[in-house]
Amino acid sequence: METRRIFIKKSLLGVSAATVMGTTAAAAFSGESGRIVGENQFALGIAGYSFVHFDIDASLAMMKRMGVRFLCIKDFHLPLDSTDAEIATFQEKLAAAGVTGYAVGPLYMTNSKAEIDNAFDYARRVGVKLMIGIPNKEDLAYIADKTAEYDIRYAIHNHGPEDKLYPNGTSVFELVKDLDPRMGLCFDMGHNMRDGQDPIRDVERYHKRIFDIHLKNVTAADKDGATCELGRGVIDIPAFVNTLRKVGYDGKCSLEFEKDMKDPLAGLAESVGYFGGVSDTLNPTGSI
Repeated sequence: METRRIFIKKSLLGVSAATVMGTTAAAAFSGESGRIVGENQFALGIAGYSFVHFDIDASLAMMKRMGVRFLCIKDFHLPLDSTDAEIATFQEKLAAAGVTGYAVGPLYMTNSKAEIDNAFDYARRVGVKLMIGIPNKEDLAYIADKTAEYDIRYAIHNHGPEDKLYPNGTSVFELVKDLDPRMGLCFDMGHNMRDGQDPIRDVERYHKRIFDIHLKNVTAADKDGATCELGRGVIDIPAFVNTLRKVGYDGKCSLEFEKDMKDPLAGLAESVGYFGGVSDTLNPTGSI
């Protein structure tokens, strides 16, 4: 059994590796599968909103440096009205960088059913099987029918205490639990914590409907909590990882880093390294 001293050492090693290694070393650190080295790891991605101030070329360059190979595509990188040719060019860029676009969103679709139809057609044309969305509650049954028609899963994103529709995981789960099983959650653990909820308890409660996780930590368990590097906040990340393993979570864990958004690389890389150190050091029984 590894001691806590070794755990800390490995975590710091992961941070250093992700932060300072060059492209070749970072690729070796991450592994060709898109997972950080280690059989106990989870598939790590980046939520596209982390790169809101960067074009897709700069975003992919940062992902390559960190060795992260999964991206949730935002519409500021690939607009909903993109032509099939533009989508093909975009996908070629991702492939050249060794990145897979595994989902689209979050997409706001609160104006009309036509907007919902367009979003599902967009996801189909992009070639993903998961859409992250923020819909009106009265449209959920219509969206559930669309998930069946397109065989695309739809995950509602919770946005914390400021969000009057979906502040936390419970508010989403209660609305989707009796709908088509392709209706679920994009579980933002940081916003869940900011709403005074327990993300560890909630991921255990709702894991069967959690299709995606926005991986983050926050500075406080209230509305004033702000995104911070993964190992520096109030959420117990080792306990969270243990719970993911306990429930058999097999979706993506995508970092959404909303601190230093005009210069996010250092914070993202630190979080990549920390998550890798935690995930690879905790053994399957959850002990250290």
